[in-house]
Amino acid sequence: MFTGLIREMASVQAYQNNELTVKAEYAPCIGDSLAINGACLTVVKTSEGSFTVELSPETQHHMATENLKAKVHMEPAMQMGDRFEGHIVQGHIDCIGEITQIKNNGNSTDFFISIPEEFQGFLVPKGSITVDGVSLTINEVLDDGFRLTIIPHTIKESLFAIYTKGYKVNIETDMFARYIFHLFKPKSKESVSWDDINKITALY
Repeated sequence: MFTGLIREMASVQAYQNNELTVKAEYAPCIGDSLAINGACLTVVKTSEGSFTVELSPETQHHMATENLKAKVHMEPAMQMGDRFEGHIVQGHIDCIGEITQIKNNGNSTDFFISIPEEFQGFLVPKGSITVDGVSLTINEVLDDGFRLTIIPHTIKESLFAIYTKGYKVNIETDMFARYIFHLFKPKSKESVSWDDINKITALY
């Protein structure tokens, strides 16, 4: 489990076949889990100043592997007793999103990201979303995706600094939104709105 708070920007040394080798200050052990651009991966090799993780065909299919170059987001898995920040992130990429618009607002920047239609139901206004492993808040749910408002500090310390229109990003929707969606979906053919869910949770 992760929090969506990036530990450091690691440097890619090599990505070949199913193995990714990165250089980082953090020194994991073989068998450790960590997130690279939001994908939970297992360390299979270590050396001084670098380590290698393995990507299964399933993982490669669901994430934007073309971005495994230069810099990547890296976060080690949480340990018992760690301070909990961000939100609960599993490191399981749902889909690949695409940045469709970037709007500078002076002291913040809006990023508009589109995602496949089948994942729209997992988006919650003011809810959590993970973009390339970064825990963020959805400011607005759109017909084909969502809008984020990013502060300068986050942009400076993450890959958001290099994002451009058309850039592909890894998306993990909120775990609780997925659970609620699947909890109610089989019981009725009628769609359930978030207003309906808010009324139901208010009863408890």
